[in-house]
Amino acid sequence: MKRVVIFASGSGSNAENLIKFFQNRDNASVIQVLTNNPHAKVLDRCKKLKVSALSFNKIAFTETEDVLNILKANKPDLIILAGFLWKFPVNILKYFPNKVINVHPALLPKFGGKGMYGMHVHQAVIDNKESETGITIHYVNENYDEGAIIFQEKCKVLASDSAEDVAEKIHKLEMKHFPEVVNQLLKK
Repeated sequence: MKRVVIFASGSGSNAENLIKFFQNRDNASVIQVLTNNPHAKVLDRCKKLKVSALSFNKIAFTETEDVLNILKANKPDLIILAGFLWKFPVNILKYFPNKVINVHPALLPKFGGKGMYGMHVHQAVIDNKESETGITIHYVNENYDEGAIIFQEKCKVLASDSAEDVAEKIHKLEMKHFPEVVNQLLKK
C-alpha cells in the first residue's frame, strides 16, 4: 500500500478529492495532510474524512527539521502539494527526490513563479487575452513552478470569460485529472 501525504494552505477541495479517490482503493491511501495555515478549511475537511491533519509554522518548515522529521516518520511514497503556497525547502526535496509533485492552475511555463497562484493566475490569463489555459502537474524543485512537467490538460478561454469563469474551468480539470495522474504515478 503506497502512502501519500498532502500539503495544503486553503480550502482543501483538491485534498478532499484525492482523499476520497484513494479511500476505497487497495494501492494507496492519504495518510496525512499538513498545512501552514492553522485556520485552513482543509483541517475541517480532514476531520470529517477521518484523516490525520497537522498545522505547522514557518520555523518548523524552513528553519528546523520538524516537518522533515514528520515526513520521515510517515515514509510517504508521494508528497502532493494541493494549493500549498509556500516554497518547498531544499532539505525535504533532497530527502524525497522526485517524490514531491504540485498542481498549478495554468499551462506552465506561462503564469508560474512567485505570487502566481489562484485568482492571480486566472486574472493574468484574462489580462493577457489568452485563448486557452489549463492545469500543469509537475515535480517540485527548489524554484517555484519550474520542476519537470508530468501532465498538462487544456481548456478554452472565451473572450467573454471572467477570471471566475476561468477558475471554475480549472477547478473542473483539477478534480477530473489530478487523482488519476497521482494514481498513475503511484503505480510506477
